[in-house]
Amino acid sequence: MAEQPAPIPAERLEFALPPVFETVEEEREHRKERLAGALRLFAELGFEEGVAGHLTARDPEYSDCYWVNPFGRSFTRVAPEDLLLVDGDGRVVRGGQRVNQLAFAVHAAVHRARPDVVAVAHTPTVHGRALAALGEGIAPLTQEACAFYEDHAVLDEYREPPDCGLIARALGGRKALVLRGRGLLTVGDSVDAAAWWLVSMERAAQVQLLARAAGKPLAVDHRSALATRERFGTDLAGWVNFQPLRQRPASTS
Repeated sequence: MAEQPAPIPAERLEFALPPVFETVEEEREHRKERLAGALRLFAELGFEEGVAGHLTARDPEYSDCYWVNPFGRSFTRVAPEDLLLVDGDGRVVRGGQRVNQLAFAVHAAVHRARPDVVAVAHTPTVHGRALAALGEGIAPLTQEACAFYEDHAVLDEYREPPDCGLIARALGGRKALVLRGRGLLTVGDSVDAAAWWLVSMERAAQVQLLARAAGKPLAVDHRSALATRERFGTDLAGWVNFQPLRQRPASTS
């Protein structure tokens, strides 16, 4: 019988981690590239509807300025050079197109209330809006859903125009928010993490609605849900989980 191969030491195996940048310019270009890529992925996943939906990323140099997709531009057509830099008062400081002022104001309020947050994602997903219409949060029904356990909130109130301060306060220090009449909002310490939480939360909402329609869902117990969140609910875990989605080839349709 042949001798079994020796295991490769763990320190010699590759494992992707968030990059570290030498200059603020490199970090800015990276955030813009990831933001544009996440928007195109959102479009592929069906997360785009009319002019609704935005993904913002804080500029690494100007802390109260944020990169955002232009008003009226399809997610599928957003490239890094198309992104706008908008200050906290909604004024475009770099770029040549308009910004959706009402939608951006929500993002700016969240960014200002959460200096730890790099990116904010909010776009009209089908199952997220259905869950919001029920006034429900994400129940700990699956491993993926447990990432949001006691780390998201429900704002069961609809106002038009939106009360930006109320939304920021409802989010608090959590990673996500279910907004009545509007759907899901997620944040992260990177564009990748915020984008992943939106994708994952939408899927958790879909599973929850399907389970309820089929019968009586069985929730994970409190202790196990907390342990699962500690393992899979960090922004680093969100960043790692987003990488396979980011690597998917662009749709040719």
